[in-house]
Amino acid sequence: MSLLDTVRDAAGRLTGHPEPGAVPDPLIGKPGAIGRSLPRIDGPRKVRGAARFAAEVPADGLLYAAVAYSAIARGRIAFLDTTAAERAPGVVLVMDHRNAPRLKPPALFMTKPQAAGASDLPIMQDDSIHWNGEAVAVVLAHTQEQAEHAAALVRATYEEAPATLDFEAAKRRSRHPDSVMGEKPVLEQGDAERALADAPVSVDLIFRTPRHSHAAIEPHAVTAWWEDGALVLHDATQVLNGVRWTLADMFGIAEDRVRVLSPFVGGGFGGKGSLWSHQVLAAAAAKLAGRPVRLNLSREGVFRLAGGRTPTEQRVALGAREDGTLLSLIHTGCVAMTPHNNCPEQFTFPARHLYRADAIRLEQSVADMDMLANTFMRAPGESVGTFALECALDELAEKLSLDPIELRRRLEPERDPTSGHEFSSRHLLRCFEMGAERFGWHRRAPTPGTRREGEWQIGLGVATATYPYQRMPGGAARIVLNRDGRAVVSMASHEMGMGTATAQSQAAADRLGLPVEDVTFEYGDTSLPAGTIAGGSSQTASIAAAVAAAAAVLATELLKLAGNDSPLAGLGVDEVEMRDGGIGAREQPDRHERYDSILRRAGRDELVADAKAPPPRELKRWSMHSFGAQFCEVRVSAVTGEVRVSRFLGAFDCGRILNPRTAASQFRGGIIMGLGLALTEETQFDPRSGRIMNPSLAEYHVPVHMDVPPIEVVWTEQPDPRAPLGARGIGEIGITGVGAAVANAVYNATGRRIRDLPITPDKLL
Repeated sequence: MSLLDTVRDAAGRLTGHPEPGAVPDPLIGKPGAIGRSLPRIDGPRKVRGAARFAAEVPADGLLYAAVAYSAIARGRIAFLDTTAAERAPGVVLVMDHRNAPRLKPPALFMTKPQAAGASDLPIMQDDSIHWNGEAVAVVLAHTQEQAEHAAALVRATYEEAPATLDFEAAKRRSRHPDSVMGEKPVLEQGDAERALADAPVSVDLIFRTPRHSHAAIEPHAVTAWWEDGALVLHDATQVLNGVRWTLADMFGIAEDRVRVLSPFVGGGFGGKGSLWSHQVLAAAAAKLAGRPVRLNLSREGVFRLAGGRTPTEQRVALGAREDGTLLSLIHTGCVAMTPHNNCPEQFTFPARHLYRADAIRLEQSVADMDMLANTFMRAPGESVGTFALECALDELAEKLSLDPIELRRRLEPERDPTSGHEFSSRHLLRCFEMGAERFGWHRRAPTPGTRREGEWQIGLGVATATYPYQRMPGGAARIVLNRDGRAVVSMASHEMGMGTATAQSQAAADRLGLPVEDVTFEYGDTSLPAGTIAGGSSQTASIAAAVAAAAAVLATELLKLAGNDSPLAGLGVDEVEMRDGGIGAREQPDRHERYDSILRRAGRDELVADAKAPPPRELKRWSMHSFGAQFCEVRVSAVTGEVRVSRFLGAFDCGRILNPRTAASQFRGGIIMGLGLALTEETQFDPRSGRIMNPSLAEYHVPVHMDVPPIEVVWTEQPDPRAPLGARGIGEIGITGVGAAVANAVYNATGRRIRDLPITPDKLL
């Protein structure tokens, strides 16, 4: 066996991907740093204000940018007057389509391996307008206040063109996209419509969800400058290497001439998972001015220039036998999209994998509109798709006179319903058992509207949560092992507040057999080995697989350095493990040598190992998903229609939990975002002008502290034997199922079915 084959085989064992002969990751079930509830290692820096975000990076000669936005949805700029802005105090430069550097359009996400463009429209290259709110000018000034004032002085007149702005009208001309995140837009097994018509019991329902906008604590921001023809970009992004590649392509320079740094991101949730126009505009303005530029979007600017979730209209039809088993499962519908982006809000994906049915029909279409490109927003597709599917199941359970949990138990499949693959690990029913017991599900009133305390009607609801396991290809890691026994693990990945640096330090420490305090995890800089996107709940597995591969290379090199004088002499890489600050034989505990001993004898101060993660072949053989059960109690005022969520519990099956403290925070954060989806959030889009009418947190309502009840989270702690570390993603599953759990609880409290989010008092009165 060649050295390369040996390393690949060892990496296969370490990562747990199902190569022939590979065994699960040896860290699964092994005690150590993994599983300990450690505080976040970046916490002290953030509390002290020492963590520098993209809009806080200092630069000599820094100019501040402000944007002037278009006032029409489609057409061209007939006249643009920047004279007053140019003469305003402190203004250095005004950039518009007439003087902006010439750039290629951004490569659209998923069209090329590293492409990160949210849209493939050209950015400030001509006088055309594609959505209401597009940037028409960028003002650079000595202070932010001066730039904002001058931007307000830019005057534009337009020649308007007919625009498609009404979703209801656009749906009539809907089309099938080429794919839905790599899957076919239509999936059929059997004749689901006929089975529905013949079913003894059925429901056939329409659900609607509105637009949502991103509102992270940190608005999108970038600080950019050029050095000898090379671009340096301090960015708030979830996709470091994608931004780097796409900007290099747009500016026509080599990829290694762009450096992107993003060590801290104040929330992303998908909204910072693409390249938007503000990053390009900042880089272009810095090039034009010859000085560093900071473009820190206002809250309104985020609504104008960075997309969010698309509206959906969904049909869910279920046909059942008298015992509840499904003859037919139909989930179809339409979303809004532009012809220039590729984010079709995959709401049918949960129905592909959750429940057993004799016949299945799943279909998604898109309605092209002239609007800001929509994008990923926490659990895109699954968050709104579970709302429709899980509410429909609740209605079916009522028709069948079955408890909603019992109905789901009867629909539990042995294999994936659409792919036919075995599940790598699935403990959904255990989630319902745990959750029902802890939440007191037995106290739910079977008849809606019968529990009451004064004006408050009380109800309980439940729904399934689910999100797919992902491991992105292309990631690489570097391990530098020092003679003092400390290690630095490096990868151009991200820390958006979810605890990545902490959990990965724990995992790397166990992988290398070192204490956590002797491991440093470097991230957030494209000068490091290529990382993968922080999205799709994929980063934990993606980083772990790359680190495991690098650890295998490190072990191979250590054995070579150890030589014949070491107790390790004669051992192969597949016979050793890293433990107790060194490397030793798996089957012979006494055959062990510390790292410092090996390096000292070899005359080395450090040893460097680089490796790419093996391809995610586990996804081709197994159906891999995280699951959960969401339990909600609401109180609804019979007088005002106000809905108060009084208790919430999420029970999750997400493989091994690396750090209970950070994991619980992630689960709760997702649930809170789900409460916003259910009760408050809606982007108001004017179908006459295409203008977003509520571009601020004063009018776009997210849950605040008083809206959030006590939230309990529990998990099965069942490692997934096919995943690195036994862990599946947890960042997004928390929001899935929440909308349905709330809606089902509202029905149990009031007897009113709300199928159109958000659930506001006017819909209950």
